[in-house]
Amino acid sequence: MRIDVSFADRVGIAQEILFKLAQRSLDVSAVEVEPPHLYIEAPALDAAGLEQLRRELLEVAGVETVEALAMLPGVRRRLYLDALLASQQDPVLAVDAEGVIVVANAAAVAASGLPEQRLIGLSLKELIGDAALVETLLAKGYRLAPSEVHIAGQPFMCDSVALHEPGGSVAGAVLTLHAPHRIGERLSALQNYSAGGFESILGESPAIRQLKQRATRMAQVDAPLLIHGETGTGKELLAHACHAGSRRRGEPFFALNCAALPESLAESELFGYAPGAFTGALRSGKPGLLELADGGTVFLDEVGEMSPYLQAKLLRFLNDGSFRRVGGDRELKADVRIISATHRALEQMVAAGNFRQDLLFRLDVLHLQVPPLRERREDIVPLAEVFVARACAQTGRPTARLTPAARAALLANPWPGNLRQLQNVIFRAVTMSEAAVIDVGDLELAGAGADPGAPALEAVGTLEEAVAGYEKALLERLYPQFPSTRKLAERLGASHSAIAQRLRRYGIGAR
Repeated sequence: MRIDVSFADRVGIAQEILFKLAQRSLDVSAVEVEPPHLYIEAPALDAAGLEQLRRELLEVAGVETVEALAMLPGVRRRLYLDALLASQQDPVLAVDAEGVIVVANAAAVAASGLPEQRLIGLSLKELIGDAALVETLLAKGYRLAPSEVHIAGQPFMCDSVALHEPGGSVAGAVLTLHAPHRIGERLSALQNYSAGGFESILGESPAIRQLKQRATRMAQVDAPLLIHGETGTGKELLAHACHAGSRRRGEPFFALNCAALPESLAESELFGYAPGAFTGALRSGKPGLLELADGGTVFLDEVGEMSPYLQAKLLRFLNDGSFRRVGGDRELKADVRIISATHRALEQMVAAGNFRQDLLFRLDVLHLQVPPLRERREDIVPLAEVFVARACAQTGRPTARLTPAARAALLANPWPGNLRQLQNVIFRAVTMSEAAVIDVGDLELAGAGADPGAPALEAVGTLEEAVAGYEKALLERLYPQFPSTRKLAERLGASHSAIAQRLRRYGIGAR
């Protein structure tokens, strides 16, 4: 049984309490003193014996209460501490002031590749093999910026928290080791918190349904994927969906826009750099996206803009999964699926000598073609309505709606900027208009590219004439696909009589 004896602290009271137990020939297996409490474990003590012992202990001057206890506080702390350390996926080490390992969690034991009994008592110098770094760490009282260390050949970022004695001197430290892929998991979770799967790809047109069906199958195949499509068609969204639908869905996803960075920065972002690789580099070095995404996916947007040097380096990684950091001499490996995208004709770039043919073969194992918005006109109005709702929510205004004329104008526009242009047009209209409806004039489509069948805006004198031009162009385009007033009315969500009247007005279907 374990008991908690509370007392008014005075010299010698603990000895007197323990003497009472000795008088009863009770073996004491553990004692913890935390004034004003004395915790005692006496295995032979039972409930009946506790009552008699309580009476005797209360006779000791200063003893206030004697109660049974489920677990000694120190044992409970050790139990919770062990559980806490075991739950940590990152290796954690506790070291003394000389850098000798005192405590290690299971992840640290696994990372070291040593039995726990050999790891405990090992010095940091022996574990990481970097005597200069350890000397610096000890000399600065474990106050050092995160530094890269290697354990059993694997890189880790090391964070240190110094432990101090009551007098202020350093008693040791707790070291936490972060593997690059674990850092990548956290960064990916922060960056991609709202990224969805195929349900986030909006549209019900035959082209989009076919794309999602094809992409769903390709997502499950662990091979490089090349996505081709015009600017603004949602290639990165599709790449996210393919990652979410793959076996790598629980691992990191990172994107690199090859057109947005110069060669040197793109190389260090993708492959990382070694300590002191260049002026301004972090002293500890920096893992690249390939290391951070180990086990996951890296999306290379506008891969056609990649320099010849980076093309060669990427090709080597695709061949065997190995690479070197900028300025480094160690071979690293990563298990990463590459999804790339481009709006350029890579075959023509190969013919012109601007893109490596062998790299194209490695990237284009699987292929997806994203249709432009003009080839999926059935989706334009539903997409616009979704964008209107989002824009209204973002700007904090009541939900607006599109007028029939605005819908007709949206359908008639060629949308060279695709989904991105449509979203921008809708957001601008919602932001600038205070009306409950979004009309043609709010869309500001002038200059976005007029439909060949619609009259130029400078050729019409009134808004009514402009709307009539849009209506006529729209009906002339759709009538061959829906050659009856009933079908056309169903397609446009209008009444049979309204469509019949407009067809007669514009002379469509009568000739």
